[in-house]
Amino acid sequence: MDFRLSFACRDLGESLRRVWLFCACLVLGVCLVMASGAVYQMLNRSLLSDTRALMGGDVEIESNQPLANDVQAWLAEHGTVSLMQELNTMVSTRDGEFRLVELLSTDAAYPLYGQLVLSPAQSLQAATAKQNGHWGVAIDPVLAERLKLALGDWISVGQLEMQVRALVLEQPDRRLNANWRGAPVLVAQEALNASGLVHPASRIEYEYRIRTTQNAEQWKREFVAAFPDSEWEVRTFADRSERIAERLSQIASGLLIVAFSTLFIGGLGIYNSIAVYLHSKRATMATLKSAGLRDRHIAHIYLLQVGLLAGVSGLLGVVLGGLLAWAGSLVLAQELPMTLQGDDALQAAGIAWLFGMLTAYSFTLPALGKALNVDVASLFRDSQSDEAILSRGWNIATLIAIVLLTALVLIVIPDVLFGLAFLAVVLVCLAFFEGVVRVLKHTAERIEGRPWLLRHAAWRFAVANLHRPDTPLRATLLSLGAALTLLVACTVVVVALLRMIHDTIPEESPALILYDVLGDQQSEVAGMAESYASLRALTLSPLVRGRVASMNGQPLRELNTPKVDWQEMARDEHKLSYLSGNIDGIRLVAGTLWNDSNLAQRIKQAGVDFLFIMEDREAEQMQVQPGDTIGFSIQGQTKTGLLSGIYSQRGIQTRFWFEAIFSDGALDPFITMYVGTVYMDDEEALALQTDLARQFPNVITVRTEELVASAAELLGKGTQGLAVLSAISLLVSLMVLSSVMAAGREKQTYHAVILHALGARMAYIRSAIRIEYALLATIVSVFSIVLGLSIAALILQLRLKIYTLDVYWLGVILAIAASALVFGLGARYLFQRLKLRPASLLRDAG
Repeated sequence: MDFRLSFACRDLGESLRRVWLFCACLVLGVCLVMASGAVYQMLNRSLLSDTRALMGGDVEIESNQPLANDVQAWLAEHGTVSLMQELNTMVSTRDGEFRLVELLSTDAAYPLYGQLVLSPAQSLQAATAKQNGHWGVAIDPVLAERLKLALGDWISVGQLEMQVRALVLEQPDRRLNANWRGAPVLVAQEALNASGLVHPASRIEYEYRIRTTQNAEQWKREFVAAFPDSEWEVRTFADRSERIAERLSQIASGLLIVAFSTLFIGGLGIYNSIAVYLHSKRATMATLKSAGLRDRHIAHIYLLQVGLLAGVSGLLGVVLGGLLAWAGSLVLAQELPMTLQGDDALQAAGIAWLFGMLTAYSFTLPALGKALNVDVASLFRDSQSDEAILSRGWNIATLIAIVLLTALVLIVIPDVLFGLAFLAVVLVCLAFFEGVVRVLKHTAERIEGRPWLLRHAAWRFAVANLHRPDTPLRATLLSLGAALTLLVACTVVVVALLRMIHDTIPEESPALILYDVLGDQQSEVAGMAESYASLRALTLSPLVRGRVASMNGQPLRELNTPKVDWQEMARDEHKLSYLSGNIDGIRLVAGTLWNDSNLAQRIKQAGVDFLFIMEDREAEQMQVQPGDTIGFSIQGQTKTGLLSGIYSQRGIQTRFWFEAIFSDGALDPFITMYVGTVYMDDEEALALQTDLARQFPNVITVRTEELVASAAELLGKGTQGLAVLSAISLLVSLMVLSSVMAAGREKQTYHAVILHALGARMAYIRSAIRIEYALLATIVSVFSIVLGLSIAALILQLRLKIYTLDVYWLGVILAIAASALVFGLGARYLFQRLKLRPASLLRDAG
């Protein structure tokens, strides 16, 4: 083994320039696996391990009014209870700055888990206590920076002017979407009651957090059994963990699929690179065989070389991926309290490195087996065929490597369906192009047998090259076709995601969004807005909250359908409204809208109280279709409606996100609050915001300029991450495409020189090469486009629910451009080689 190792090292040192593509493909593929895995491990550890702290307790009960005394007594008997009251409102400074915040009042038991850290260090009760006639607040540092507040400054909340006494450095249950909902402002419960913001129409959420030594799910079942008809939302930390885990698994699976696709494409490059490398070592192999060295000893030498290359390349990929993960952790740390720890990085590094080694051997073993399955005379004559058959031993070794790699994919990807789908796509690609190879060979033989179909000799020569024994057709189609297919699919999916991110920010947004406009304030608010000259449009829509009570005449709580928790569904509160000029920018995706002229007739025929349309995610979750009848419980009354259609909502137009929109008049008896949009110049919007805050302190106003800026910043980070992954994947793909040409150009040069030596004119040879390459480019492009776009369509429409159609043409252009570039450069290289003297070419190529 010492001899084999030393020989392998010396031989490899002299040939490193021939294996740069092998190393590059492996480095970039491992880099993406490492980066994706490390980020997922960090998120998984930081979020799932602290779910109790993020939620605030083992169980959370959410209600829009205080729980009855008997319920609170039951809670106190079964655990430690902490009550948090939550209210979205506006705060203002003495300088006239306004900002949407999340007003939180807590009790002495808060927090049940984790630790609240204030600056300067003090208790929350001391920071929010009433001193010298004024209440205190603890605010988020980001809010303090945006409003230019320092300790001791004053803010106005409702009817109170309160003093900033502390900054919240760490809040265990800080919402992940706090920058969207409003930064947290902590106040005393008495201060909230004195603010004037608490009235019958206020939208206050009462969150009862419970800490218990009992199993949380068992606790929840006992609570629901004690109060079976309750409409409160009851969630355990396990429910939150499941939701977070589901989202994380989807994100991680998507990232890892891109990484594995890149690694698979890189594997094709590894195969082609190692095939070229082994072809250059045919004289060395022949010499070693002639000296009496057995095939297994020669195999050990080249397997050692592959191991050394893969090990070093994998380590370099791990380092680069670790740097990417570290950069990603810095971005995430701006939004979430998390850092990339050594354990996360080490676990991801081990997995990524192992993936690199298995990928290298999975794609190297077939090439090495073919190279060694040739006798000495054939090696000296360079008559090794691309159609060489692997021996049983090499087949078994290759199969073992592939099985291990497949198993690792399924183990590592959190969503098993994603992993199975990825493997299915790879198998479909390989099987598809293997079938294409056989059909094309058969077709080429049939055409060559009918000379009258191809009158020009160059065409006959080009077609003959498609089915000759050592034709590069199989390598070209399997490698280039599979790589190009995945490249087309990944490009279309990534561009569709980027398009979705871009479309999330509307082209024209309202200057102001209004919340919590009371019914008796509607006309005054509208009149105030209309007094501004730049007002272009004003829309005020009712917002009524209700719950689904029945479906097709059957009470919701009595339904028993797999995969749907109808008890939980009955507790979900829905935001209901009228169409009102399409305030949320919806579009109908199924069914029809009602027509005012026949609305009454349709309602009478259906025997319902109204018609309505439902948001697509809610409809899918409830498994309903147009034509179903659904009963809604609204303020103690039950009304039944006919589902007329299903709509989707795009963008962040308003963030109202109504779950259902009723026909006009159906909600009139229940309207107590309105939401709205104001389209006007930004300068006057700021003045209107000030006037509304002074006259109607309960009305929440949000300037969409700030909202869109926050959205653009957040989504921009996601775009940058996708762009980095896409760029690396594209780079690997282009290297693989070029490696396909490198694998066969030496033999093509050799055959062309033989023809020229036999008397064929060089113009004829060049013409035949152009035709052959054009045929291959067309075949590869067409089939890659068909298969790649089909895969992309399945992913986008079935899994991601993205129905964007105007991105598919990018896949077509990319496939054509990549094929033209690769085959064009390959032809150019051959033409340059054919300018040399035949004797020197025969010596080099032979």
